[in-house]
Amino acid sequence: MNPSGRRERWTAFARPGAGAIRNLADTLRGESAGAGFLLAGAVVALAWANSPARDSYADLAATVIGPAAAHLDLTVADWARDGLLTVFFFTVGLELKREFVVGQLRRLATAIVPVVAAAGGMALPALTYWLVGAVQGSDEMSGWAIPVATDIAFAVAVLTAFGRGLPAALRVFLLTLAVADDLLGIVVIAVFYSDGIALGWLGGSLGAVAVYLVAVRRRRAPPLVLFALALVAWYCMHRSGIHSTISGVAIGFATPARPTRHQPPRATPRTERYEHCWRPVSSGFAVPVFALFAAGVELDPAALGRAVVDPAAQGVLAGLVVGKPVGIFLTTFALVKLTGAALDRSVRWGDVLAVGCVGGVGFTVSLLIGELAFPLASPHAAAVKAGVLFGSLGAAVIGAVLLALRGRWHRRHADLAWASEHAIDQGDLDLTVPESD
Repeated sequence: MNPSGRRERWTAFARPGAGAIRNLADTLRGESAGAGFLLAGAVVALAWANSPARDSYADLAATVIGPAAAHLDLTVADWARDGLLTVFFFTVGLELKREFVVGQLRRLATAIVPVVAAAGGMALPALTYWLVGAVQGSDEMSGWAIPVATDIAFAVAVLTAFGRGLPAALRVFLLTLAVADDLLGIVVIAVFYSDGIALGWLGGSLGAVAVYLVAVRRRRAPPLVLFALALVAWYCMHRSGIHSTISGVAIGFATPARPTRHQPPRATPRTERYEHCWRPVSSGFAVPVFALFAAGVELDPAALGRAVVDPAAQGVLAGLVVGKPVGIFLTTFALVKLTGAALDRSVRWGDVLAVGCVGGVGFTVSLLIGELAFPLASPHAAAVKAGVLFGSLGAAVIGAVLLALRGRWHRRHADLAWASEHAIDQGDLDLTVPESD
């Protein structure tokens, strides 16, 4: 009861307090939580697309929303891919900018191994896709870029969950590799999956980015003005023929990663502030909704049978499970042996192979490239989605097993090293050579 003697009414769904909202946002910023929401979206999509209500799933995905006069009459699935996924690419752009300015990519000596490994980890999956198609006698090669991508959220989540005991340098290697992979993947999308570039609209998008670049450096940049400039950049990019998500990368990359001359020297860089703000939106809403409308594949025996014999799906599966880890490992090995570059002392070649397998988890960007390469009307569309899902799952399982084994190896050797050091300190270690019988 309250002081007046009245019984207080209990509220079942009370509005959460500021602390609860802040804790939820902090949770959504973690890689594991983001991967969990992404996985949940994919599972719901698969369950819905294979349930008796599958027609409602298809109808919702095909529902058109937006004014036709502005060329924004897009389906719900298109809005998820071209609109919401831009938020994800914006956070990728912020991360890239930070890494180039103050992170691992700012120094060539530190970045060279994972960056070259990322390039090799993209080239060999593409070659694997081509080889599978050539063996099958297929002339459908437009999906060569589908297995080249690494899903950073899933990859880091697998490393966090199963890499207990592994050296910290391995996480840095994977993060840098995934960031470089994202950058190269963005270039691939912009160059190879654009529909007849309209230079006027492209110029308008770049102009909006340039104005944003100036405005965001002001000490008190109005958030509504910056948001409006980002929308203009997105719309013009959408009309230009280049995939609209590239505008998110451009806006993120235009955000300063150090305090500007209009800010105090110790001010938090805008890349950190904006990533702190938008990461929960990306991982908790934008990417899961994209997965909800991108991962809905029929898993009945007939559909699976078509996926198994489809050369495009076979190429994607082989590229993710085989091409990706082999490409990362061989490129890293060749670079170290031929140039004298060095891995961190705590990292072993078995660790690199395990990380290479985790790099085959290509979920988000692979699904996006798959939709660009094989539209819904294509006979390969459903099979390629199945190839991405099963290839990413296979890479995650193999990578998780190898990470667990490598973590156990590192823990065992750490225990042996501690025991030897402790024995020497106590004077109990017998270093004499026993006499032979």
